[in-house]
This record gives sequence, C-alpha cells and structure tokens, in this order.
Amino acid sequence: MAREERGVAPRVGVTATAFAADEIPPPLSQAAEGAHVTFGRWQRTTVAAMLLGILVLGVLSPDHLFWGLLGVFYSVFVAGAAIRLAAILTPHRKWACPPLVDQDLPHYTLIVPLYREAEVASELVANLARLDYHRDRLQALIVLEADDLATRSAFHALDLPAFIQVLVAPPGEPRTKPRACNIALELAKGTLVVIYDAEDAPDPLQLREAAARFASEPADLACLQAPLRIETPRHLAFIAEQFRLEYAALFQVLLPAYARWGLPFPLGGTSNHFKIEALRAVGGWDAYNVTEDADIGFRLASAGYRLDVIERPTLETAPTSLDQWGPQRARWIKGHLQTLSVHARGETRRQPRALLALIMTLGVPIAASNLHAPAMLIAGVGVAVNWMADGELSVTLADLTLYMFGWSVSAACAAIGLRRSGEQPRFLHLFGMVGYWMMWIFASPRAVWQFFFAPHQWDKTTHAPRTGRPTP
Repeated sequence: MAREERGVAPRVGVTATAFAADEIPPPLSQAAEGAHVTFGRWQRTTVAAMLLGILVLGVLSPDHLFWGLLGVFYSVFVAGAAIRLAAILTPHRKWACPPLVDQDLPHYTLIVPLYREAEVASELVANLARLDYHRDRLQALIVLEADDLATRSAFHALDLPAFIQVLVAPPGEPRTKPRACNIALELAKGTLVVIYDAEDAPDPLQLREAAARFASEPADLACLQAPLRIETPRHLAFIAEQFRLEYAALFQVLLPAYARWGLPFPLGGTSNHFKIEALRAVGGWDAYNVTEDADIGFRLASAGYRLDVIERPTLETAPTSLDQWGPQRARWIKGHLQTLSVHARGETRRQPRALLALIMTLGVPIAASNLHAPAMLIAGVGVAVNWMADGELSVTLADLTLYMFGWSVSAACAAIGLRRSGEQPRFLHLFGMVGYWMMWIFASPRAVWQFFFAPHQWDKTTHAPRTGRPTP
C-alpha cells in the first residue's frame, strides 16, 4: 500500500507518495532470460573461442586477420546500407482512424521516471498539461528516487494538475529507469500506458491518436511507437544536428518500414504506447537492461504481440557536447549488446522472423557503426604509408564506390526522414555524417568495457530547460 510521505505537505492536486520497505509493490515476474545474466554458457564458450581465434590468427598471420576484419566490416556496412535502401523504397503508410469521442476514450496512464531533473520539472508539467485528453481518464505517475531531494523539492513547489501524482521509489538495486517504470506499473490504472522522459514535449493529440489506433486494430497489437523528433538547434551545434538526422532516419523511415514488413523492432526510449495487459503479461520491463526500450519490443514479439508506429510526434532536445553525447551513446551501445545477448539465447532465436529482425535492427547497426571508425582509421593509415613509400594513393575504385554507396543511402534516408516530418535537410550536415560516424570510437570502448564489468550502471544524461539553453 502507498502512504503519504511525511515531512512535506503535498500542494494542491499533488499526492506525494513513498513506499516503506515492507510496502514495496510485489515485483512483476521477470523473464527467465534477462540482462541480469550477461552471457549464457554457450555464449561464453563461443565468445572465448572467437577471441582465442583472433589472437592466434593475429600472431600467426596478421595479414589474414586484417583482411578478415576488413571483410567483416565491409559486409555489415553493405548490409546496413541495403536495409536502409529497402526502407527508403518501402511506401510510407499513413493511417486514417476515426477519432474516439470523449466518452469512448480509454483510461490512460503516463509513466515519467526522473532522476536529478529539478531544472526541467516545471517545463515537463507544462508539456504534460498540454495533452488534449479527458482529465478524468488521465493518470500521470512521476517516479522519483528517494535520494533525489532537489527534484522532489522542485515538484513539491509546483501547483500540479490533479491528474499528476508524484511517487518516490524505494531504495534498491539496480537503480535504473526500467525499475522505476515497473514500480509505477503496479499503480497504473489505465488500460493504456505510455512512457515519457524529462525533456519530452509530446504532440497534444498523441494520446488520442494512439487510443484510436488501438481501438481499430486487432487484439494482437500491443505497442505503438510515436516518432521522436529532435528540435532544430537554435545555433550551430554539430552533434545536435547529427542527432536530428539520426532520429529522422530511424523514426520516419526505418521503424515505419520494419512495421510495414511485419517485423519487431527496438522501441525508442520514450513515447511507447502499450496495452497494459500485454505489458504485464511479459513481466514489465527488464530492470537490468539499460536499454529496456529495445528489449521490451522483442519480448512482446516473442510472446506473440505486434508493434506498429503512429504519426503524432514527441519533440526532444539533443546533446550538444561530447561529454553529454559520449556516456549516453555508450549506454545505448551497451544496452543493445545486452538485448542481443538476451534474445540470442531466449525465445527470439526460435522464431525466424524475430531473429531476422534482431539481426537487422540491432546486430547489423551495432557492428557497422562500431567497426566504422577503427576500419577507416586502419585504412587511412594504410593509404598514408603507401603514399609515403611510392607517392601514389592506393584507394581502389571498389572501396571508394562501396563507401560512397553507404554514405549516399544513409544521407538519403536522413533527408527523406526530415522531409516526412515537414523539415528541410541541410546538405552541409548530411556531409558531416562521415565525421559523426568516426565519433563512435569515443563511445564504443566504454560500452564494451561496461558490458563486461559494469553492465547495469546507468550513465545519466543531463537535461536543461529549453528556456535556459544558450542562444547564438
């Protein structure tokens, strides 16, 4: 049972809630295979054998090792480009569902897990208050951590709408976003549930669109992903512009194509709309996976449910510096590795379509993006050494054609994504994608290290209010 937190009087419209140690809601049943285990037995054996083989080949025949690794990179690079090209050529499907009248709207629960987000508290509340949904059918659960006194104070200082309730999660491990979501899920009253993040500004009509889609679709539809859009940076910021291109390609081109092909896909970290019975049927989120969004999509698919996308977007801000981008990207890579490991030994591997989707949506992108920088650096060194030796550039036409194909398809995918969202691509930034891919070398080693030695560590992404962001 929840009890009112003592020591701080709730303001009008607020229920400040905490859980005593003996009042923690019973945890949802965890999947038999989860990210609390890094590798299964056969996976440990396979990885050890691969590493041993690479080591032996590096000692006995380094040339063969070099060309073998380069071949792997080119293979996944071409595969990634081919997937994007197929997605570009897939017609974009728009749904026209009749809207539900107010009396037919289902009850909706918004779950917003926060940690150290005092600066954006008032902005978040304003964004949630703009949602066009019947208030007596709306429940927002903002989940805070017990030691986050600044954010707790920030919410207590606000005059919150009556539909917003503040929860304080009990101390416990792992201290992750999915654990907080599971705590809120136990108290959710809606038949539909959506996840939002601190910086989110969802379209006011997004809940209505999702409710109408669920009402018009077969019962196996369990989740709808709203597109995430990066707000156009107010000043020149390379990382933010590249983030914008990356999100446009993913949420406007790739995910709609996966849905059109009938394949499961890794969800975005926010704006996932769920049927609550499907979510509870698979045990909620994996509290040990640091990209729980990617994991839950495949667990729903393994249980026989279907995923799709909607049109109404959620606006987000992007990191603008390397010290913001690096830890976040490393967490994403680590979480995707966790998801690959978990589902490669779980039910997904027994379902051909789901396994294909896992390889296409996680395996190929992770391999291509993380091998890109080292492969290009090694190739660049090789070209430089040959040029210094004989004064000639040793770049073959085949290599150049392959690279141009990959970049052109990626640039086209991002440009089409921006156009679908009503924006115009800035071609200078499309050329900057080549440099952006090289930046992954700053995140990949950290991700791999943490995957083995700190798998459940959550690297926090710092958010600033939109009104406080620097201007030109």
